[in-house]
Amino acid sequence: MNAKIGGIMEDTLTVFTASKYCNVSSKTIINWVEAGHIKAYKTVGGHRRIKKTDLEIFMRNQGIPVPEEKDASSRKKILVVDDDMIIVESIVQALEEDEFDYEVISASDGFEAGLQVNHFHPDLIILDIMMPDIKGYEVCKKVKTNEKTKNTKIIVLSAYLDDEKFAQMKENGADVCFSKPLPLSQLKDEVAKLLGLK
Repeated sequence: MNAKIGGIMEDTLTVFTASKYCNVSSKTIINWVEAGHIKAYKTVGGHRRIKKTDLEIFMRNQGIPVPEEKDASSRKKILVVDDDMIIVESIVQALEEDEFDYEVISASDGFEAGLQVNHFHPDLIILDIMMPDIKGYEVCKKVKTNEKTKNTKIIVLSAYLDDEKFAQMKENGADVCFSKPLPLSQLKDEVAKLLGLK
């Protein structure tokens, strides 16, 4: 299940992103879902998700113009690495709904994170370093010493690190370190700053 998470999110929309896609309010999307006009399902955290294909069928039936695809290469890519699916979901949703239209995928363990770094080539990684199989220092070092990924920005989140450990993380390549929980608004700000969007 976890391995599919990254792929699933690219083809599904939140209520907010669906409303932008249709150029209507979020409330209108919720009304259409509740009236059975658009199929939707709920995630572990109780958030509605709508398949893009289902939304486009509805839009065509209603005569709502379907926007042309944006050039995917211009979107910044973000990888969220955390084994707590509720945290992952809230971070992914906050970033997906951000004005900068990021492409966001997630990984729930170190092995999957390594695969995603190689295949997805993220511009930025948000890393929880207290996950059981991830040594934060090693991940940062690997990313920053690899010619292909050395420019990838890394935000480290941890509930248990002190200033000394944070300093060690920075020595190994982390761009910024924060204690959890970090307000999503602050995280979005830091992401935009690191990616040169603010």
